[in-house]
Amino acid sequence: MTGRLMLLDTASLYFRAYFGVPESVKAPDGTPVNAVRGLLEFIDRLVKDHRPTHLVACMDADWRPQWRVDLIPSYKAHRVAEEHEAGPDEEQVPDTLSPQVPVIEAVLDALGIARVGVAGYEADDVIGTFTARAKGPVDIVTGDRDLYQLVDDARGVRVLYPLKGVGTLQLTDEAWLREKYGVDGRGYADLALLRGDPSDGLPGVPGIGEKTAAKLLAEFGDLAGIMAAVDDPKTKLTPSQRKRLDESRPYVEVAPKVVKVADDVPLPDVETLLPRTPRDSSALDALASHWGLGGSLQRLLATLVV
Repeated sequence: MTGRLMLLDTASLYFRAYFGVPESVKAPDGTPVNAVRGLLEFIDRLVKDHRPTHLVACMDADWRPQWRVDLIPSYKAHRVAEEHEAGPDEEQVPDTLSPQVPVIEAVLDALGIARVGVAGYEADDVIGTFTARAKGPVDIVTGDRDLYQLVDDARGVRVLYPLKGVGTLQLTDEAWLREKYGVDGRGYADLALLRGDPSDGLPGVPGIGEKTAAKLLAEFGDLAGIMAAVDDPKTKLTPSQRKRLDESRPYVEVAPKVVKVADDVPLPDVETLLPRTPRDSSALDALASHWGLGGSLQRLLATLVV
């Protein structure tokens, strides 16, 4: 793959579309399609503004993988709507959003936009693996700061973080990360691990907030350096920091695998080249008519032709 690759954290974007576009946007039968149309508008604007040559809509085949839960049971536990022994737990999703997800998938497939989810992995992991394999620059579009860990100026990997729709994006590179957090892309995962993340059920190290985590990483290099400093009485850790880090060893030992996105997901062989014409025009026409996709779809089709 050569050219500019754009990777969409699809669920992050359709959640934003759902809450950003009024629910009064409905199909002819009265079904809300605000997330569907909003996502199409997002993709249209992203392609217009950033001109990727390749595009992949990355999906959560498993939003809460068991291998992560086995390591940290609290991982995303507060977002479980219903537990399932034989498969992934069900995530809390607004009642009028859930029915729109299959429509989004069908429209992307009919358009010919690559859509990739892999059993046992989150979209973040799919994004991490595509990024690791990319030969050219990569734009990751996400509202999830966890993916800041993939930012790499040398490889041209940046995160486009939506501030308002996708018309106003925060272009996250290493300079921005150092200004904001005092770390580069590789250091962000260690910072997030130490700080914790209530939205993902990650406890972090008690008493180690974002600023303290950044200071410790600046002084000791990385997580391994910090934990080595705990065992060295000559290092300049405060007694409380040393105690809290020492007591948090069980968490610190397993958290890196949970926090760091995978880069070895078994990806399917897909065509990632941005389509100029729909893969299945008749299916797309039927979807457009049934769901009333109107101008949102037509604008995207016009942009793809260009």
